[in-house]
Amino acid sequence: MKFDVLTLFPEMFEILKSSVIGKAIEKDLIDINLINIRDFSNDKHKKVDDTPYGGGAGMVMKPDVVYSAYDSVKDKNAKVIYMSPQGKKLNQKKVEELSKENHLIILCGHYEGIDQRVLDKIVDEEISIGDYVLTGGEIPAMVLIDSVSRYIDGVISNESVSEESFSNGLLEYPQYTRPEVFMGEKVPDVLISGHHENINKWRRQESLKNTLKKRPELLDNIELTEKEKIYIKNLNEEV
Repeated sequence: MKFDVLTLFPEMFEILKSSVIGKAIEKDLIDINLINIRDFSNDKHKKVDDTPYGGGAGMVMKPDVVYSAYDSVKDKNAKVIYMSPQGKKLNQKKVEELSKENHLIILCGHYEGIDQRVLDKIVDEEISIGDYVLTGGEIPAMVLIDSVSRYIDGVISNESVSEESFSNGLLEYPQYTRPEVFMGEKVPDVLISGHHENINKWRRQESLKNTLKKRPELLDNIELTEKEKIYIKNLNEEV
């Protein structure tokens, strides 16, 4: 998977060289190419923005500079994503969908935004990480790269991906490790029983319980067995 990131602040992406994503880069499983939009400015001071037509606060990124940056990595097979609070909200389904692409070009906005004309020319999709506004698109771009990269073959184990929150529509079950007893609290007996069928059953029930407690609306989209429906009903009655 190749990521081309069009940004005014490439230095912000240094953090991606750490941990799992850093190892994936070293193994050539993913390629993150940072393009400094400022390098394409014709202004001697490398100015990339100007005042908005019609007046108003702030500055707007110039279309010619942004297009030149895009043109340097343009690929007819690439999907161009603009990180914007106006976009569709990122979720696990979208992450999995994007992980099937071979090349993503990610555009990071700044200031009051980017001239609409260049967005209309090059952007395939606008994506938001939430209903709030940040100072720029770099942090959302990192969120997108991190979440998508985890679904690239070899980055993490398939088992880890398949069992985590949202992968099956539910939140993940609680996790435990050594020591077996911590501050008087013991690891659930079923997890040290060695009985894999019972462990899987416990994990499924705990996922249902966790989802009911934290994100009950997710259960509306899950196909439940009759036993699980009764289990959920009993949990509701206990509350």
